Amino acid sequence: MEFSAVTPPDSRAGAAARRRQDILTKPTGALGRLEDLSVWVASCQGHCPPRQFERARVVVFAGDHGVARASVSAYPPEVTAQMITNIGAGGAAINVLAEVAGATVRVVDVAVNTDEPAGRYKVRRSSGNIAIEDALSEDEVLAALEVGRRIADEEVDGGADLLIAGDMGIGNTTAATTLIAVLTDTEPVAVVGRGTGIDDAGWSRKTAAVRDAMYRGRRLRSEPVALLRTCGGADLAAMASFCAQAAVRRTPLLLDGLVVTAAALVGDRMAPGARSWWQAGHRSTEPAHTLALDQLGLEPIVDLGLRLGEGTGAAVALPLVRAAIATLASMATFEDAGVSDKAPD
Repeated sequence: MEFSAVTPPDSRAGAAARRRQDILTKPTGALGRLEDLSVWVASCQGHCPPRQFERARVVVFAGDHGVARASVSAYPPEVTAQMITNIGAGGAAINVLAEVAGATVRVVDVAVNTDEPAGRYKVRRSSGNIAIEDALSEDEVLAALEVGRRIADEEVDGGADLLIAGDMGIGNTTAATTLIAVLTDTEPVAVVGRGTGIDDAGWSRKTAAVRDAMYRGRRLRSEPVALLRTCGGADLAAMASFCAQAAVRRTPLLLDGLVVTAAALVGDRMAPGARSWWQAGHRSTEPAHTLALDQLGLEPIVDLGLRLGEGTGAAVALPLVRAAIATLASMATFEDAGVSDKAPD
């Protein structure tokens, strides 16, 4: 599967935003990271001052993973389907946080293991157990990639001006950690975290699963689609494609935690340069997440010890991005306010 070339954000709009920051009624750089975020938004929009986001959209990609049967999570596999219902009813953390941030939520069943009728985006019921088998067939990984691209196109065509990728799926941190470990050439013991809160025995089982999956995946480091097929899953493939296509469509995107960032790490290899259209919403407690962020060259906006997924970390970061836009667009300049600029040397 090939993506159209990613064009970089507008450097001229970014430069204009930086110049405007320097004449606002504050010391240069006094708003710290907010200034950098405002420049990024202006660059993405190609306009200075940037416009406030009017249709921020969270898309939660849901899928089960066969490796969950190896007791790598503190929760049973059936929780995935139950949480999809909860998100659909508006009762999950992402629903609450998205409302606060001024975003709406959509959940997509890509590979949930349920008897419910399959929607038009469902690739299969649960991805394979990556510790002992491939996650997907060749046809399935291509179908999952197409799902992600199609959903990104639907959201952008529907007016979304900021996208957030979220995840839901028991066992998905095992697959995500494997992808990151392969792409960063890091040993399992250095990347495996506690996920949903597993104990020492669960951590050992998870580490063994990642080790076994890496044994088959290491040779595919330079083949992103094959790596997703072998060590990823339908939800991760869809997320990777979604993040890549958002960049192709010149739409800014906030990454969430470990699972989304693992998918994005693969997505940037499928669509080189896509990372310039992304910001990292937060840093999770999972060690693999920091490795992936470092590989992408992204600095998280917040670091609050979150480890939930669903898009919650990115949703928490969104009000700060909104604040960055507002300060650049609405603050008075020294000249407009009649305030003296800094004294000459």
